[in-house]
Amino acid sequence: MITDRSDVTTLIRAAKVRKNLKWADIAKAVGLSKEWTTAACLGQMTFTKAQAEIVGEFFELSDEAVAWLQVTPYKGSLPSAVPTDPLIYRWYEIVSVYGTTVKELIHEEFGDGIMSAIDFSMDIQREADSKGDRVNVTMSGKFLPYKSY
Repeated sequence: MITDRSDVTTLIRAAKVRKNLKWADIAKAVGLSKEWTTAACLGQMTFTKAQAEIVGEFFELSDEAVAWLQVTPYKGSLPSAVPTDPLIYRWYEIVSVYGTTVKELIHEEFGDGIMSAIDFSMDIQREADSKGDRVNVTMSGKFLPYKSY
C-alpha cells in the first residue's frame, strides 16, 4: 500500500536502476524536458493522466502508483538543515556565496520582486573543456514584482 508520494519516488528510483533507464529517454516519451520530467519523477511536479501512464509503463508501476503521480505533491525535497550530499551542498554553497549578488542584480535590473520557480525552465548540459568538462546550467524564471496595496 502506498501512503504518500515519496513511496512512488522510491519505486521509480529502484526501477530506474534495475532497468538501467535514462531520464532523457523517459522525458522524450513524456514529451517534456529532462529537467522537468526528472523533477516530476522525483516527486516535485504533477503529471497529467496521460503522462503518468507513460511513466508508469517505463517503471512498471501499479495503477495506484500511477494515480499518485497525478496528485499535487508537497514541494521542496531537501531537509531544512544544510544538505550533506556533496553535489547538493555545492548548490547550497552557490546560493550562500552568490545569493545576495543574484538578489541585488535582479532588483537593480527589474525592481522589487522575485524570480518565479513556478513559471520557470532549466536546461542542464555538458560543456566540453580542455581542463575538464563543465556543467552548464541555464535557469529562466518569470519576474514577479511585489505589488503595493
